[in-house]
Amino acid sequence: MADTERTRPEPAPYGTWPSPIDAALAASHDGRPEYVGTVGDEVWWTEPRPAEGGRRSLVRRRADGATEDVLPVPWNPRSRVIEYGGQPWAAAPRAEGGPLVVFVHFDDQRLYACAPDQDREPWPLTPVSGTGGGLRWVDPQFHPGRDEVWCVLEEFTGEGPTDVRRVIAAVPLDGSAAEERGAVRELSDDRHRFVTGPRLSHDGGRAAWIAWDHPRMPWDGTEVMLAEITDGGTFAGIRPLVGGTDESVCQIEWDRDGSLLFVSDIGDWWELQRIRPDAAPGAVVPSSGLCRGRGEEFGGPLWKIGLRWFRLLDNGLVAVLHGKGSPRLGVLDPETGELVDAAGPWTAWAETLAVRGERVVGVAASPYTGYEVVELDTATGHTRVLGPPHRDPVDPAHYPKPQERVFTGPDGRDIHAHVYAPRNPGATAPDGELPPYVVWAHGGPTGHAPLVLDLEIAYFTSRGIGVAEVNYGGSTGYGRRYRERLRGAWGVVDVEDCAAVATALADSGEADRDRLAIRGGSAGGWTTAASLTGTDVYACGSISYPILDLEGWNGEETHDFESQYLESLIGPFAEVPERYRERSPINRTDRLRVPFLLLQGLDDVICPPAQCERFLTAIEGRGIPHAYLAFEGESHGFRRASTLVRALEAELSLYAQTFGFARTDVPVLELRP
Repeated sequence: MADTERTRPEPAPYGTWPSPIDAALAASHDGRPEYVGTVGDEVWWTEPRPAEGGRRSLVRRRADGATEDVLPVPWNPRSRVIEYGGQPWAAAPRAEGGPLVVFVHFDDQRLYACAPDQDREPWPLTPVSGTGGGLRWVDPQFHPGRDEVWCVLEEFTGEGPTDVRRVIAAVPLDGSAAEERGAVRELSDDRHRFVTGPRLSHDGGRAAWIAWDHPRMPWDGTEVMLAEITDGGTFAGIRPLVGGTDESVCQIEWDRDGSLLFVSDIGDWWELQRIRPDAAPGAVVPSSGLCRGRGEEFGGPLWKIGLRWFRLLDNGLVAVLHGKGSPRLGVLDPETGELVDAAGPWTAWAETLAVRGERVVGVAASPYTGYEVVELDTATGHTRVLGPPHRDPVDPAHYPKPQERVFTGPDGRDIHAHVYAPRNPGATAPDGELPPYVVWAHGGPTGHAPLVLDLEIAYFTSRGIGVAEVNYGGSTGYGRRYRERLRGAWGVVDVEDCAAVATALADSGEADRDRLAIRGGSAGGWTTAASLTGTDVYACGSISYPILDLEGWNGEETHDFESQYLESLIGPFAEVPERYRERSPINRTDRLRVPFLLLQGLDDVICPPAQCERFLTAIEGRGIPHAYLAFEGESHGFRRASTLVRALEAELSLYAQTFGFARTDVPVLELRP
């Protein structure tokens, strides 16, 4: 029914509007497909299963269009290397018996093999280790000509979270390493703390990979390492090829002519480059006319091992994800520099691409469609959805209409944000009332909020609560200089930028100044807590699995990957220890005067529950209304449907109580002083 044909609704206060988008519906659409790949004529990917305890499933789309799960319950292809994981599976077609699949099972982190077309349970390829976090694997790939899979091995050498080493290793497919660690062949050495999986040249003679060390994060500086592959399948002559302490290379791929394509931010933006493997170390890399000077990103932060922003096609073209802000899919001619974008409604593509012939497969979404697996035929320009296809669970008139906006922050700096005003076809607000707004601070903080349909956002906007997603200084998608605004300034720039957006919405008459809130998880939880203890802009906040105590989180209280992240975000602890104390929300609870909700997974090793527990002790007796919900079986980021529902309903109840409107469709959150 068109909007003009609808019965004019009776006015109702913002926040009280009835909505068909309940928390269960939002939870059922949480997560997205990841790690696409091709296996012969088939397309495979992983996708979330919130209703199945938050596991992920490996899905295949057969050549005839039929889609089915490769791995039944309880198999869960998900790696924990660097805790954020990465590419968890690889598959290869075989002449007989169907494809062979290798995957990492989340529960024990072992590599398993599976022949899905045969009646046989998956069988282990690697052993279990009882030391620390054990043995973990990621980014597996079959070695052509050898009965092995090559991947990253993460091995704990002690009980501490930073007692860990990572190397590239070869695992035999005959199962001989399932009980014996010694049967695993190590290919690289221990010269770097972090490595990605190797990329093999087309002639099989060379391997390249990305490596970096503490205290750098991969978006600060990485090196591309090169090795010759001997006849015995070992690495020889390992040496750096390109990259450095102030250059971030986030992806590499071999071309058929023996050159190496890579994405580097040496020119401020992550851009596509090319180099010959016989180039002198440290040689200046010419742009080769690939994509220099466009003022947009062709890569992103390497939060997971095995992410891909470009792939080479058989016809010599390159499929690329590029853009300023949210990435889109394009096809680049590396000889002319011509770049043609894929047709379709999708405004954001996830950092995963696969190719088969002249076809490209990726994962994409738009402000009005959820993430789908999409195929582009570069020969015709046609696109099609392979699955899971977006279907509107409610009338899309209940979705918000986002605005991409640029706000002005302190010192006149630009702040990028997406603004979602309240929208509901069956509701309107009384004349003169301004809506409440919630500022969403994304995680990372080296991350980005994409412009896509999110039913959690629609859950609030369809009830009359506006949302502003802020890509504050430090976010990716806007060049290295924008990203590095946060160096030494975490807890300052992010807090100021979020406050500037909230204040601007109030100043323009779009939001009620007295009904502003802020929410976020992980680093966004930090920004939320730092905002509540450092500004008077917000009436309340929702804090999820946060960092609250910088001194405690620095080093042994978090995992190895981020254990020295604060060296750049805050500064070297040995030089500025007072900065760690002054900025920590746990040391500023005397400034906290508004209600808050604290949400935490009890299995979280990245932002452990101890941080929340100390924070609650610090506010004890202060009379600040608050609620603490802790969830067993949840780690960093909630995945179970029951958890997602409880958290979302609790957040709505917090806003209802703080902003002064009634909601009878969610349990009342008990706020204790």
